[in-house]
Amino acid sequence: MILVTGGAGFIGANFIHTWFKHSDEPVINLDKLTYAGNLANLTAFREDPRHFFVRGDIGDREQVAALLAQHQPRAIVHFAAESHVDRSIFGPGAFIQTNVVGTFNLLEITRDYWSRLPETASESPNKQDFRFLHVSTDEVYGTLKPEDHPFRETNPHQPNSPYAASKAASDHLVRAWHHTYGLPVLTTNCSNNYGPYQFPEKLIPLVIHNALAGKPLPIYGDGMQVRDWLHVEDHCLAIMRVLEAGRTGETYNIGGWNEKPNLDVVRTICAVLDRERPRPDGRDYVEQMTFVQDRPGHDRRYAIDAGKIERELGWRPEETFESGIVKTARWYLDHAAWVADVTSGAYRQWVEQQYGTHGE
Repeated sequence: MILVTGGAGFIGANFIHTWFKHSDEPVINLDKLTYAGNLANLTAFREDPRHFFVRGDIGDREQVAALLAQHQPRAIVHFAAESHVDRSIFGPGAFIQTNVVGTFNLLEITRDYWSRLPETASESPNKQDFRFLHVSTDEVYGTLKPEDHPFRETNPHQPNSPYAASKAASDHLVRAWHHTYGLPVLTTNCSNNYGPYQFPEKLIPLVIHNALAGKPLPIYGDGMQVRDWLHVEDHCLAIMRVLEAGRTGETYNIGGWNEKPNLDVVRTICAVLDRERPRPDGRDYVEQMTFVQDRPGHDRRYAIDAGKIERELGWRPEETFESGIVKTARWYLDHAAWVADVTSGAYRQWVEQQYGTHGE
């Protein structure tokens, strides 16, 4: 059994979907169910005995300790985080609380749990085989110039947004808990994810949602900020591989080898929608593009060198951006009800009815 934190969010939910495609090992899913956590992402496992959902906060030490004592997981995969740069600019406090303080709390609870595990590999779980896998971002490395080599694991952390700084701090905490206390940790830093179940505040689902609604497609600044795009299922398969075979204490960068300026991403989405769901007036979606004031401190380029995970663990992304974006657009076109639900107040009302306002 493994414990997943943040498993109702975008990447966490996709990880659970991917996990159960390849394994029957049960998952305890701990999620606070904030605005970006959605149990509709996991409808397929509502009656599945392999999936045990618990609404809770990684900052609640008593709750997390009780879960570990009850279920005895052999690994923890830590997704839970506040993750939107714009939100971090206007409300950094929540990012410090969840990403820094929350990760610290989780590390301390995990260290206590791990210290009590048996030493011998003949028993499961045991100290030797236990793993704590921390999922992080390429934004901790800062920004790249056009001529710079993509980020390697040896790049220093130079975060430029409150979100990136909070994730960088959590990376450092995880590293320190390994070197100081011996906790068997793994860290992954990924490039920009896209795919099913992504809340429509991030670029790709926002563009799809706004395009279909006839709204402007906002482009920050000149739109030439470059990102390396990684399909979320490729990311999840990489995490599974790191959990299986990664060397403790190591960091693995996970990227898609798909560097694209934001402007090109939006144009590509528009072209896909022109084919898949033409506008009623016959005009092109690209006409809805609107340039807006740039984000404060907007990093110019991110790009990941995924050579280490490819060499050491044999993982490579399966999706190109061109194949992945078509699959993604079709998913959103086929799941209009999901989009309508998460962009309305209906889901929040349901959570409050089911769970109260705990964790808000």
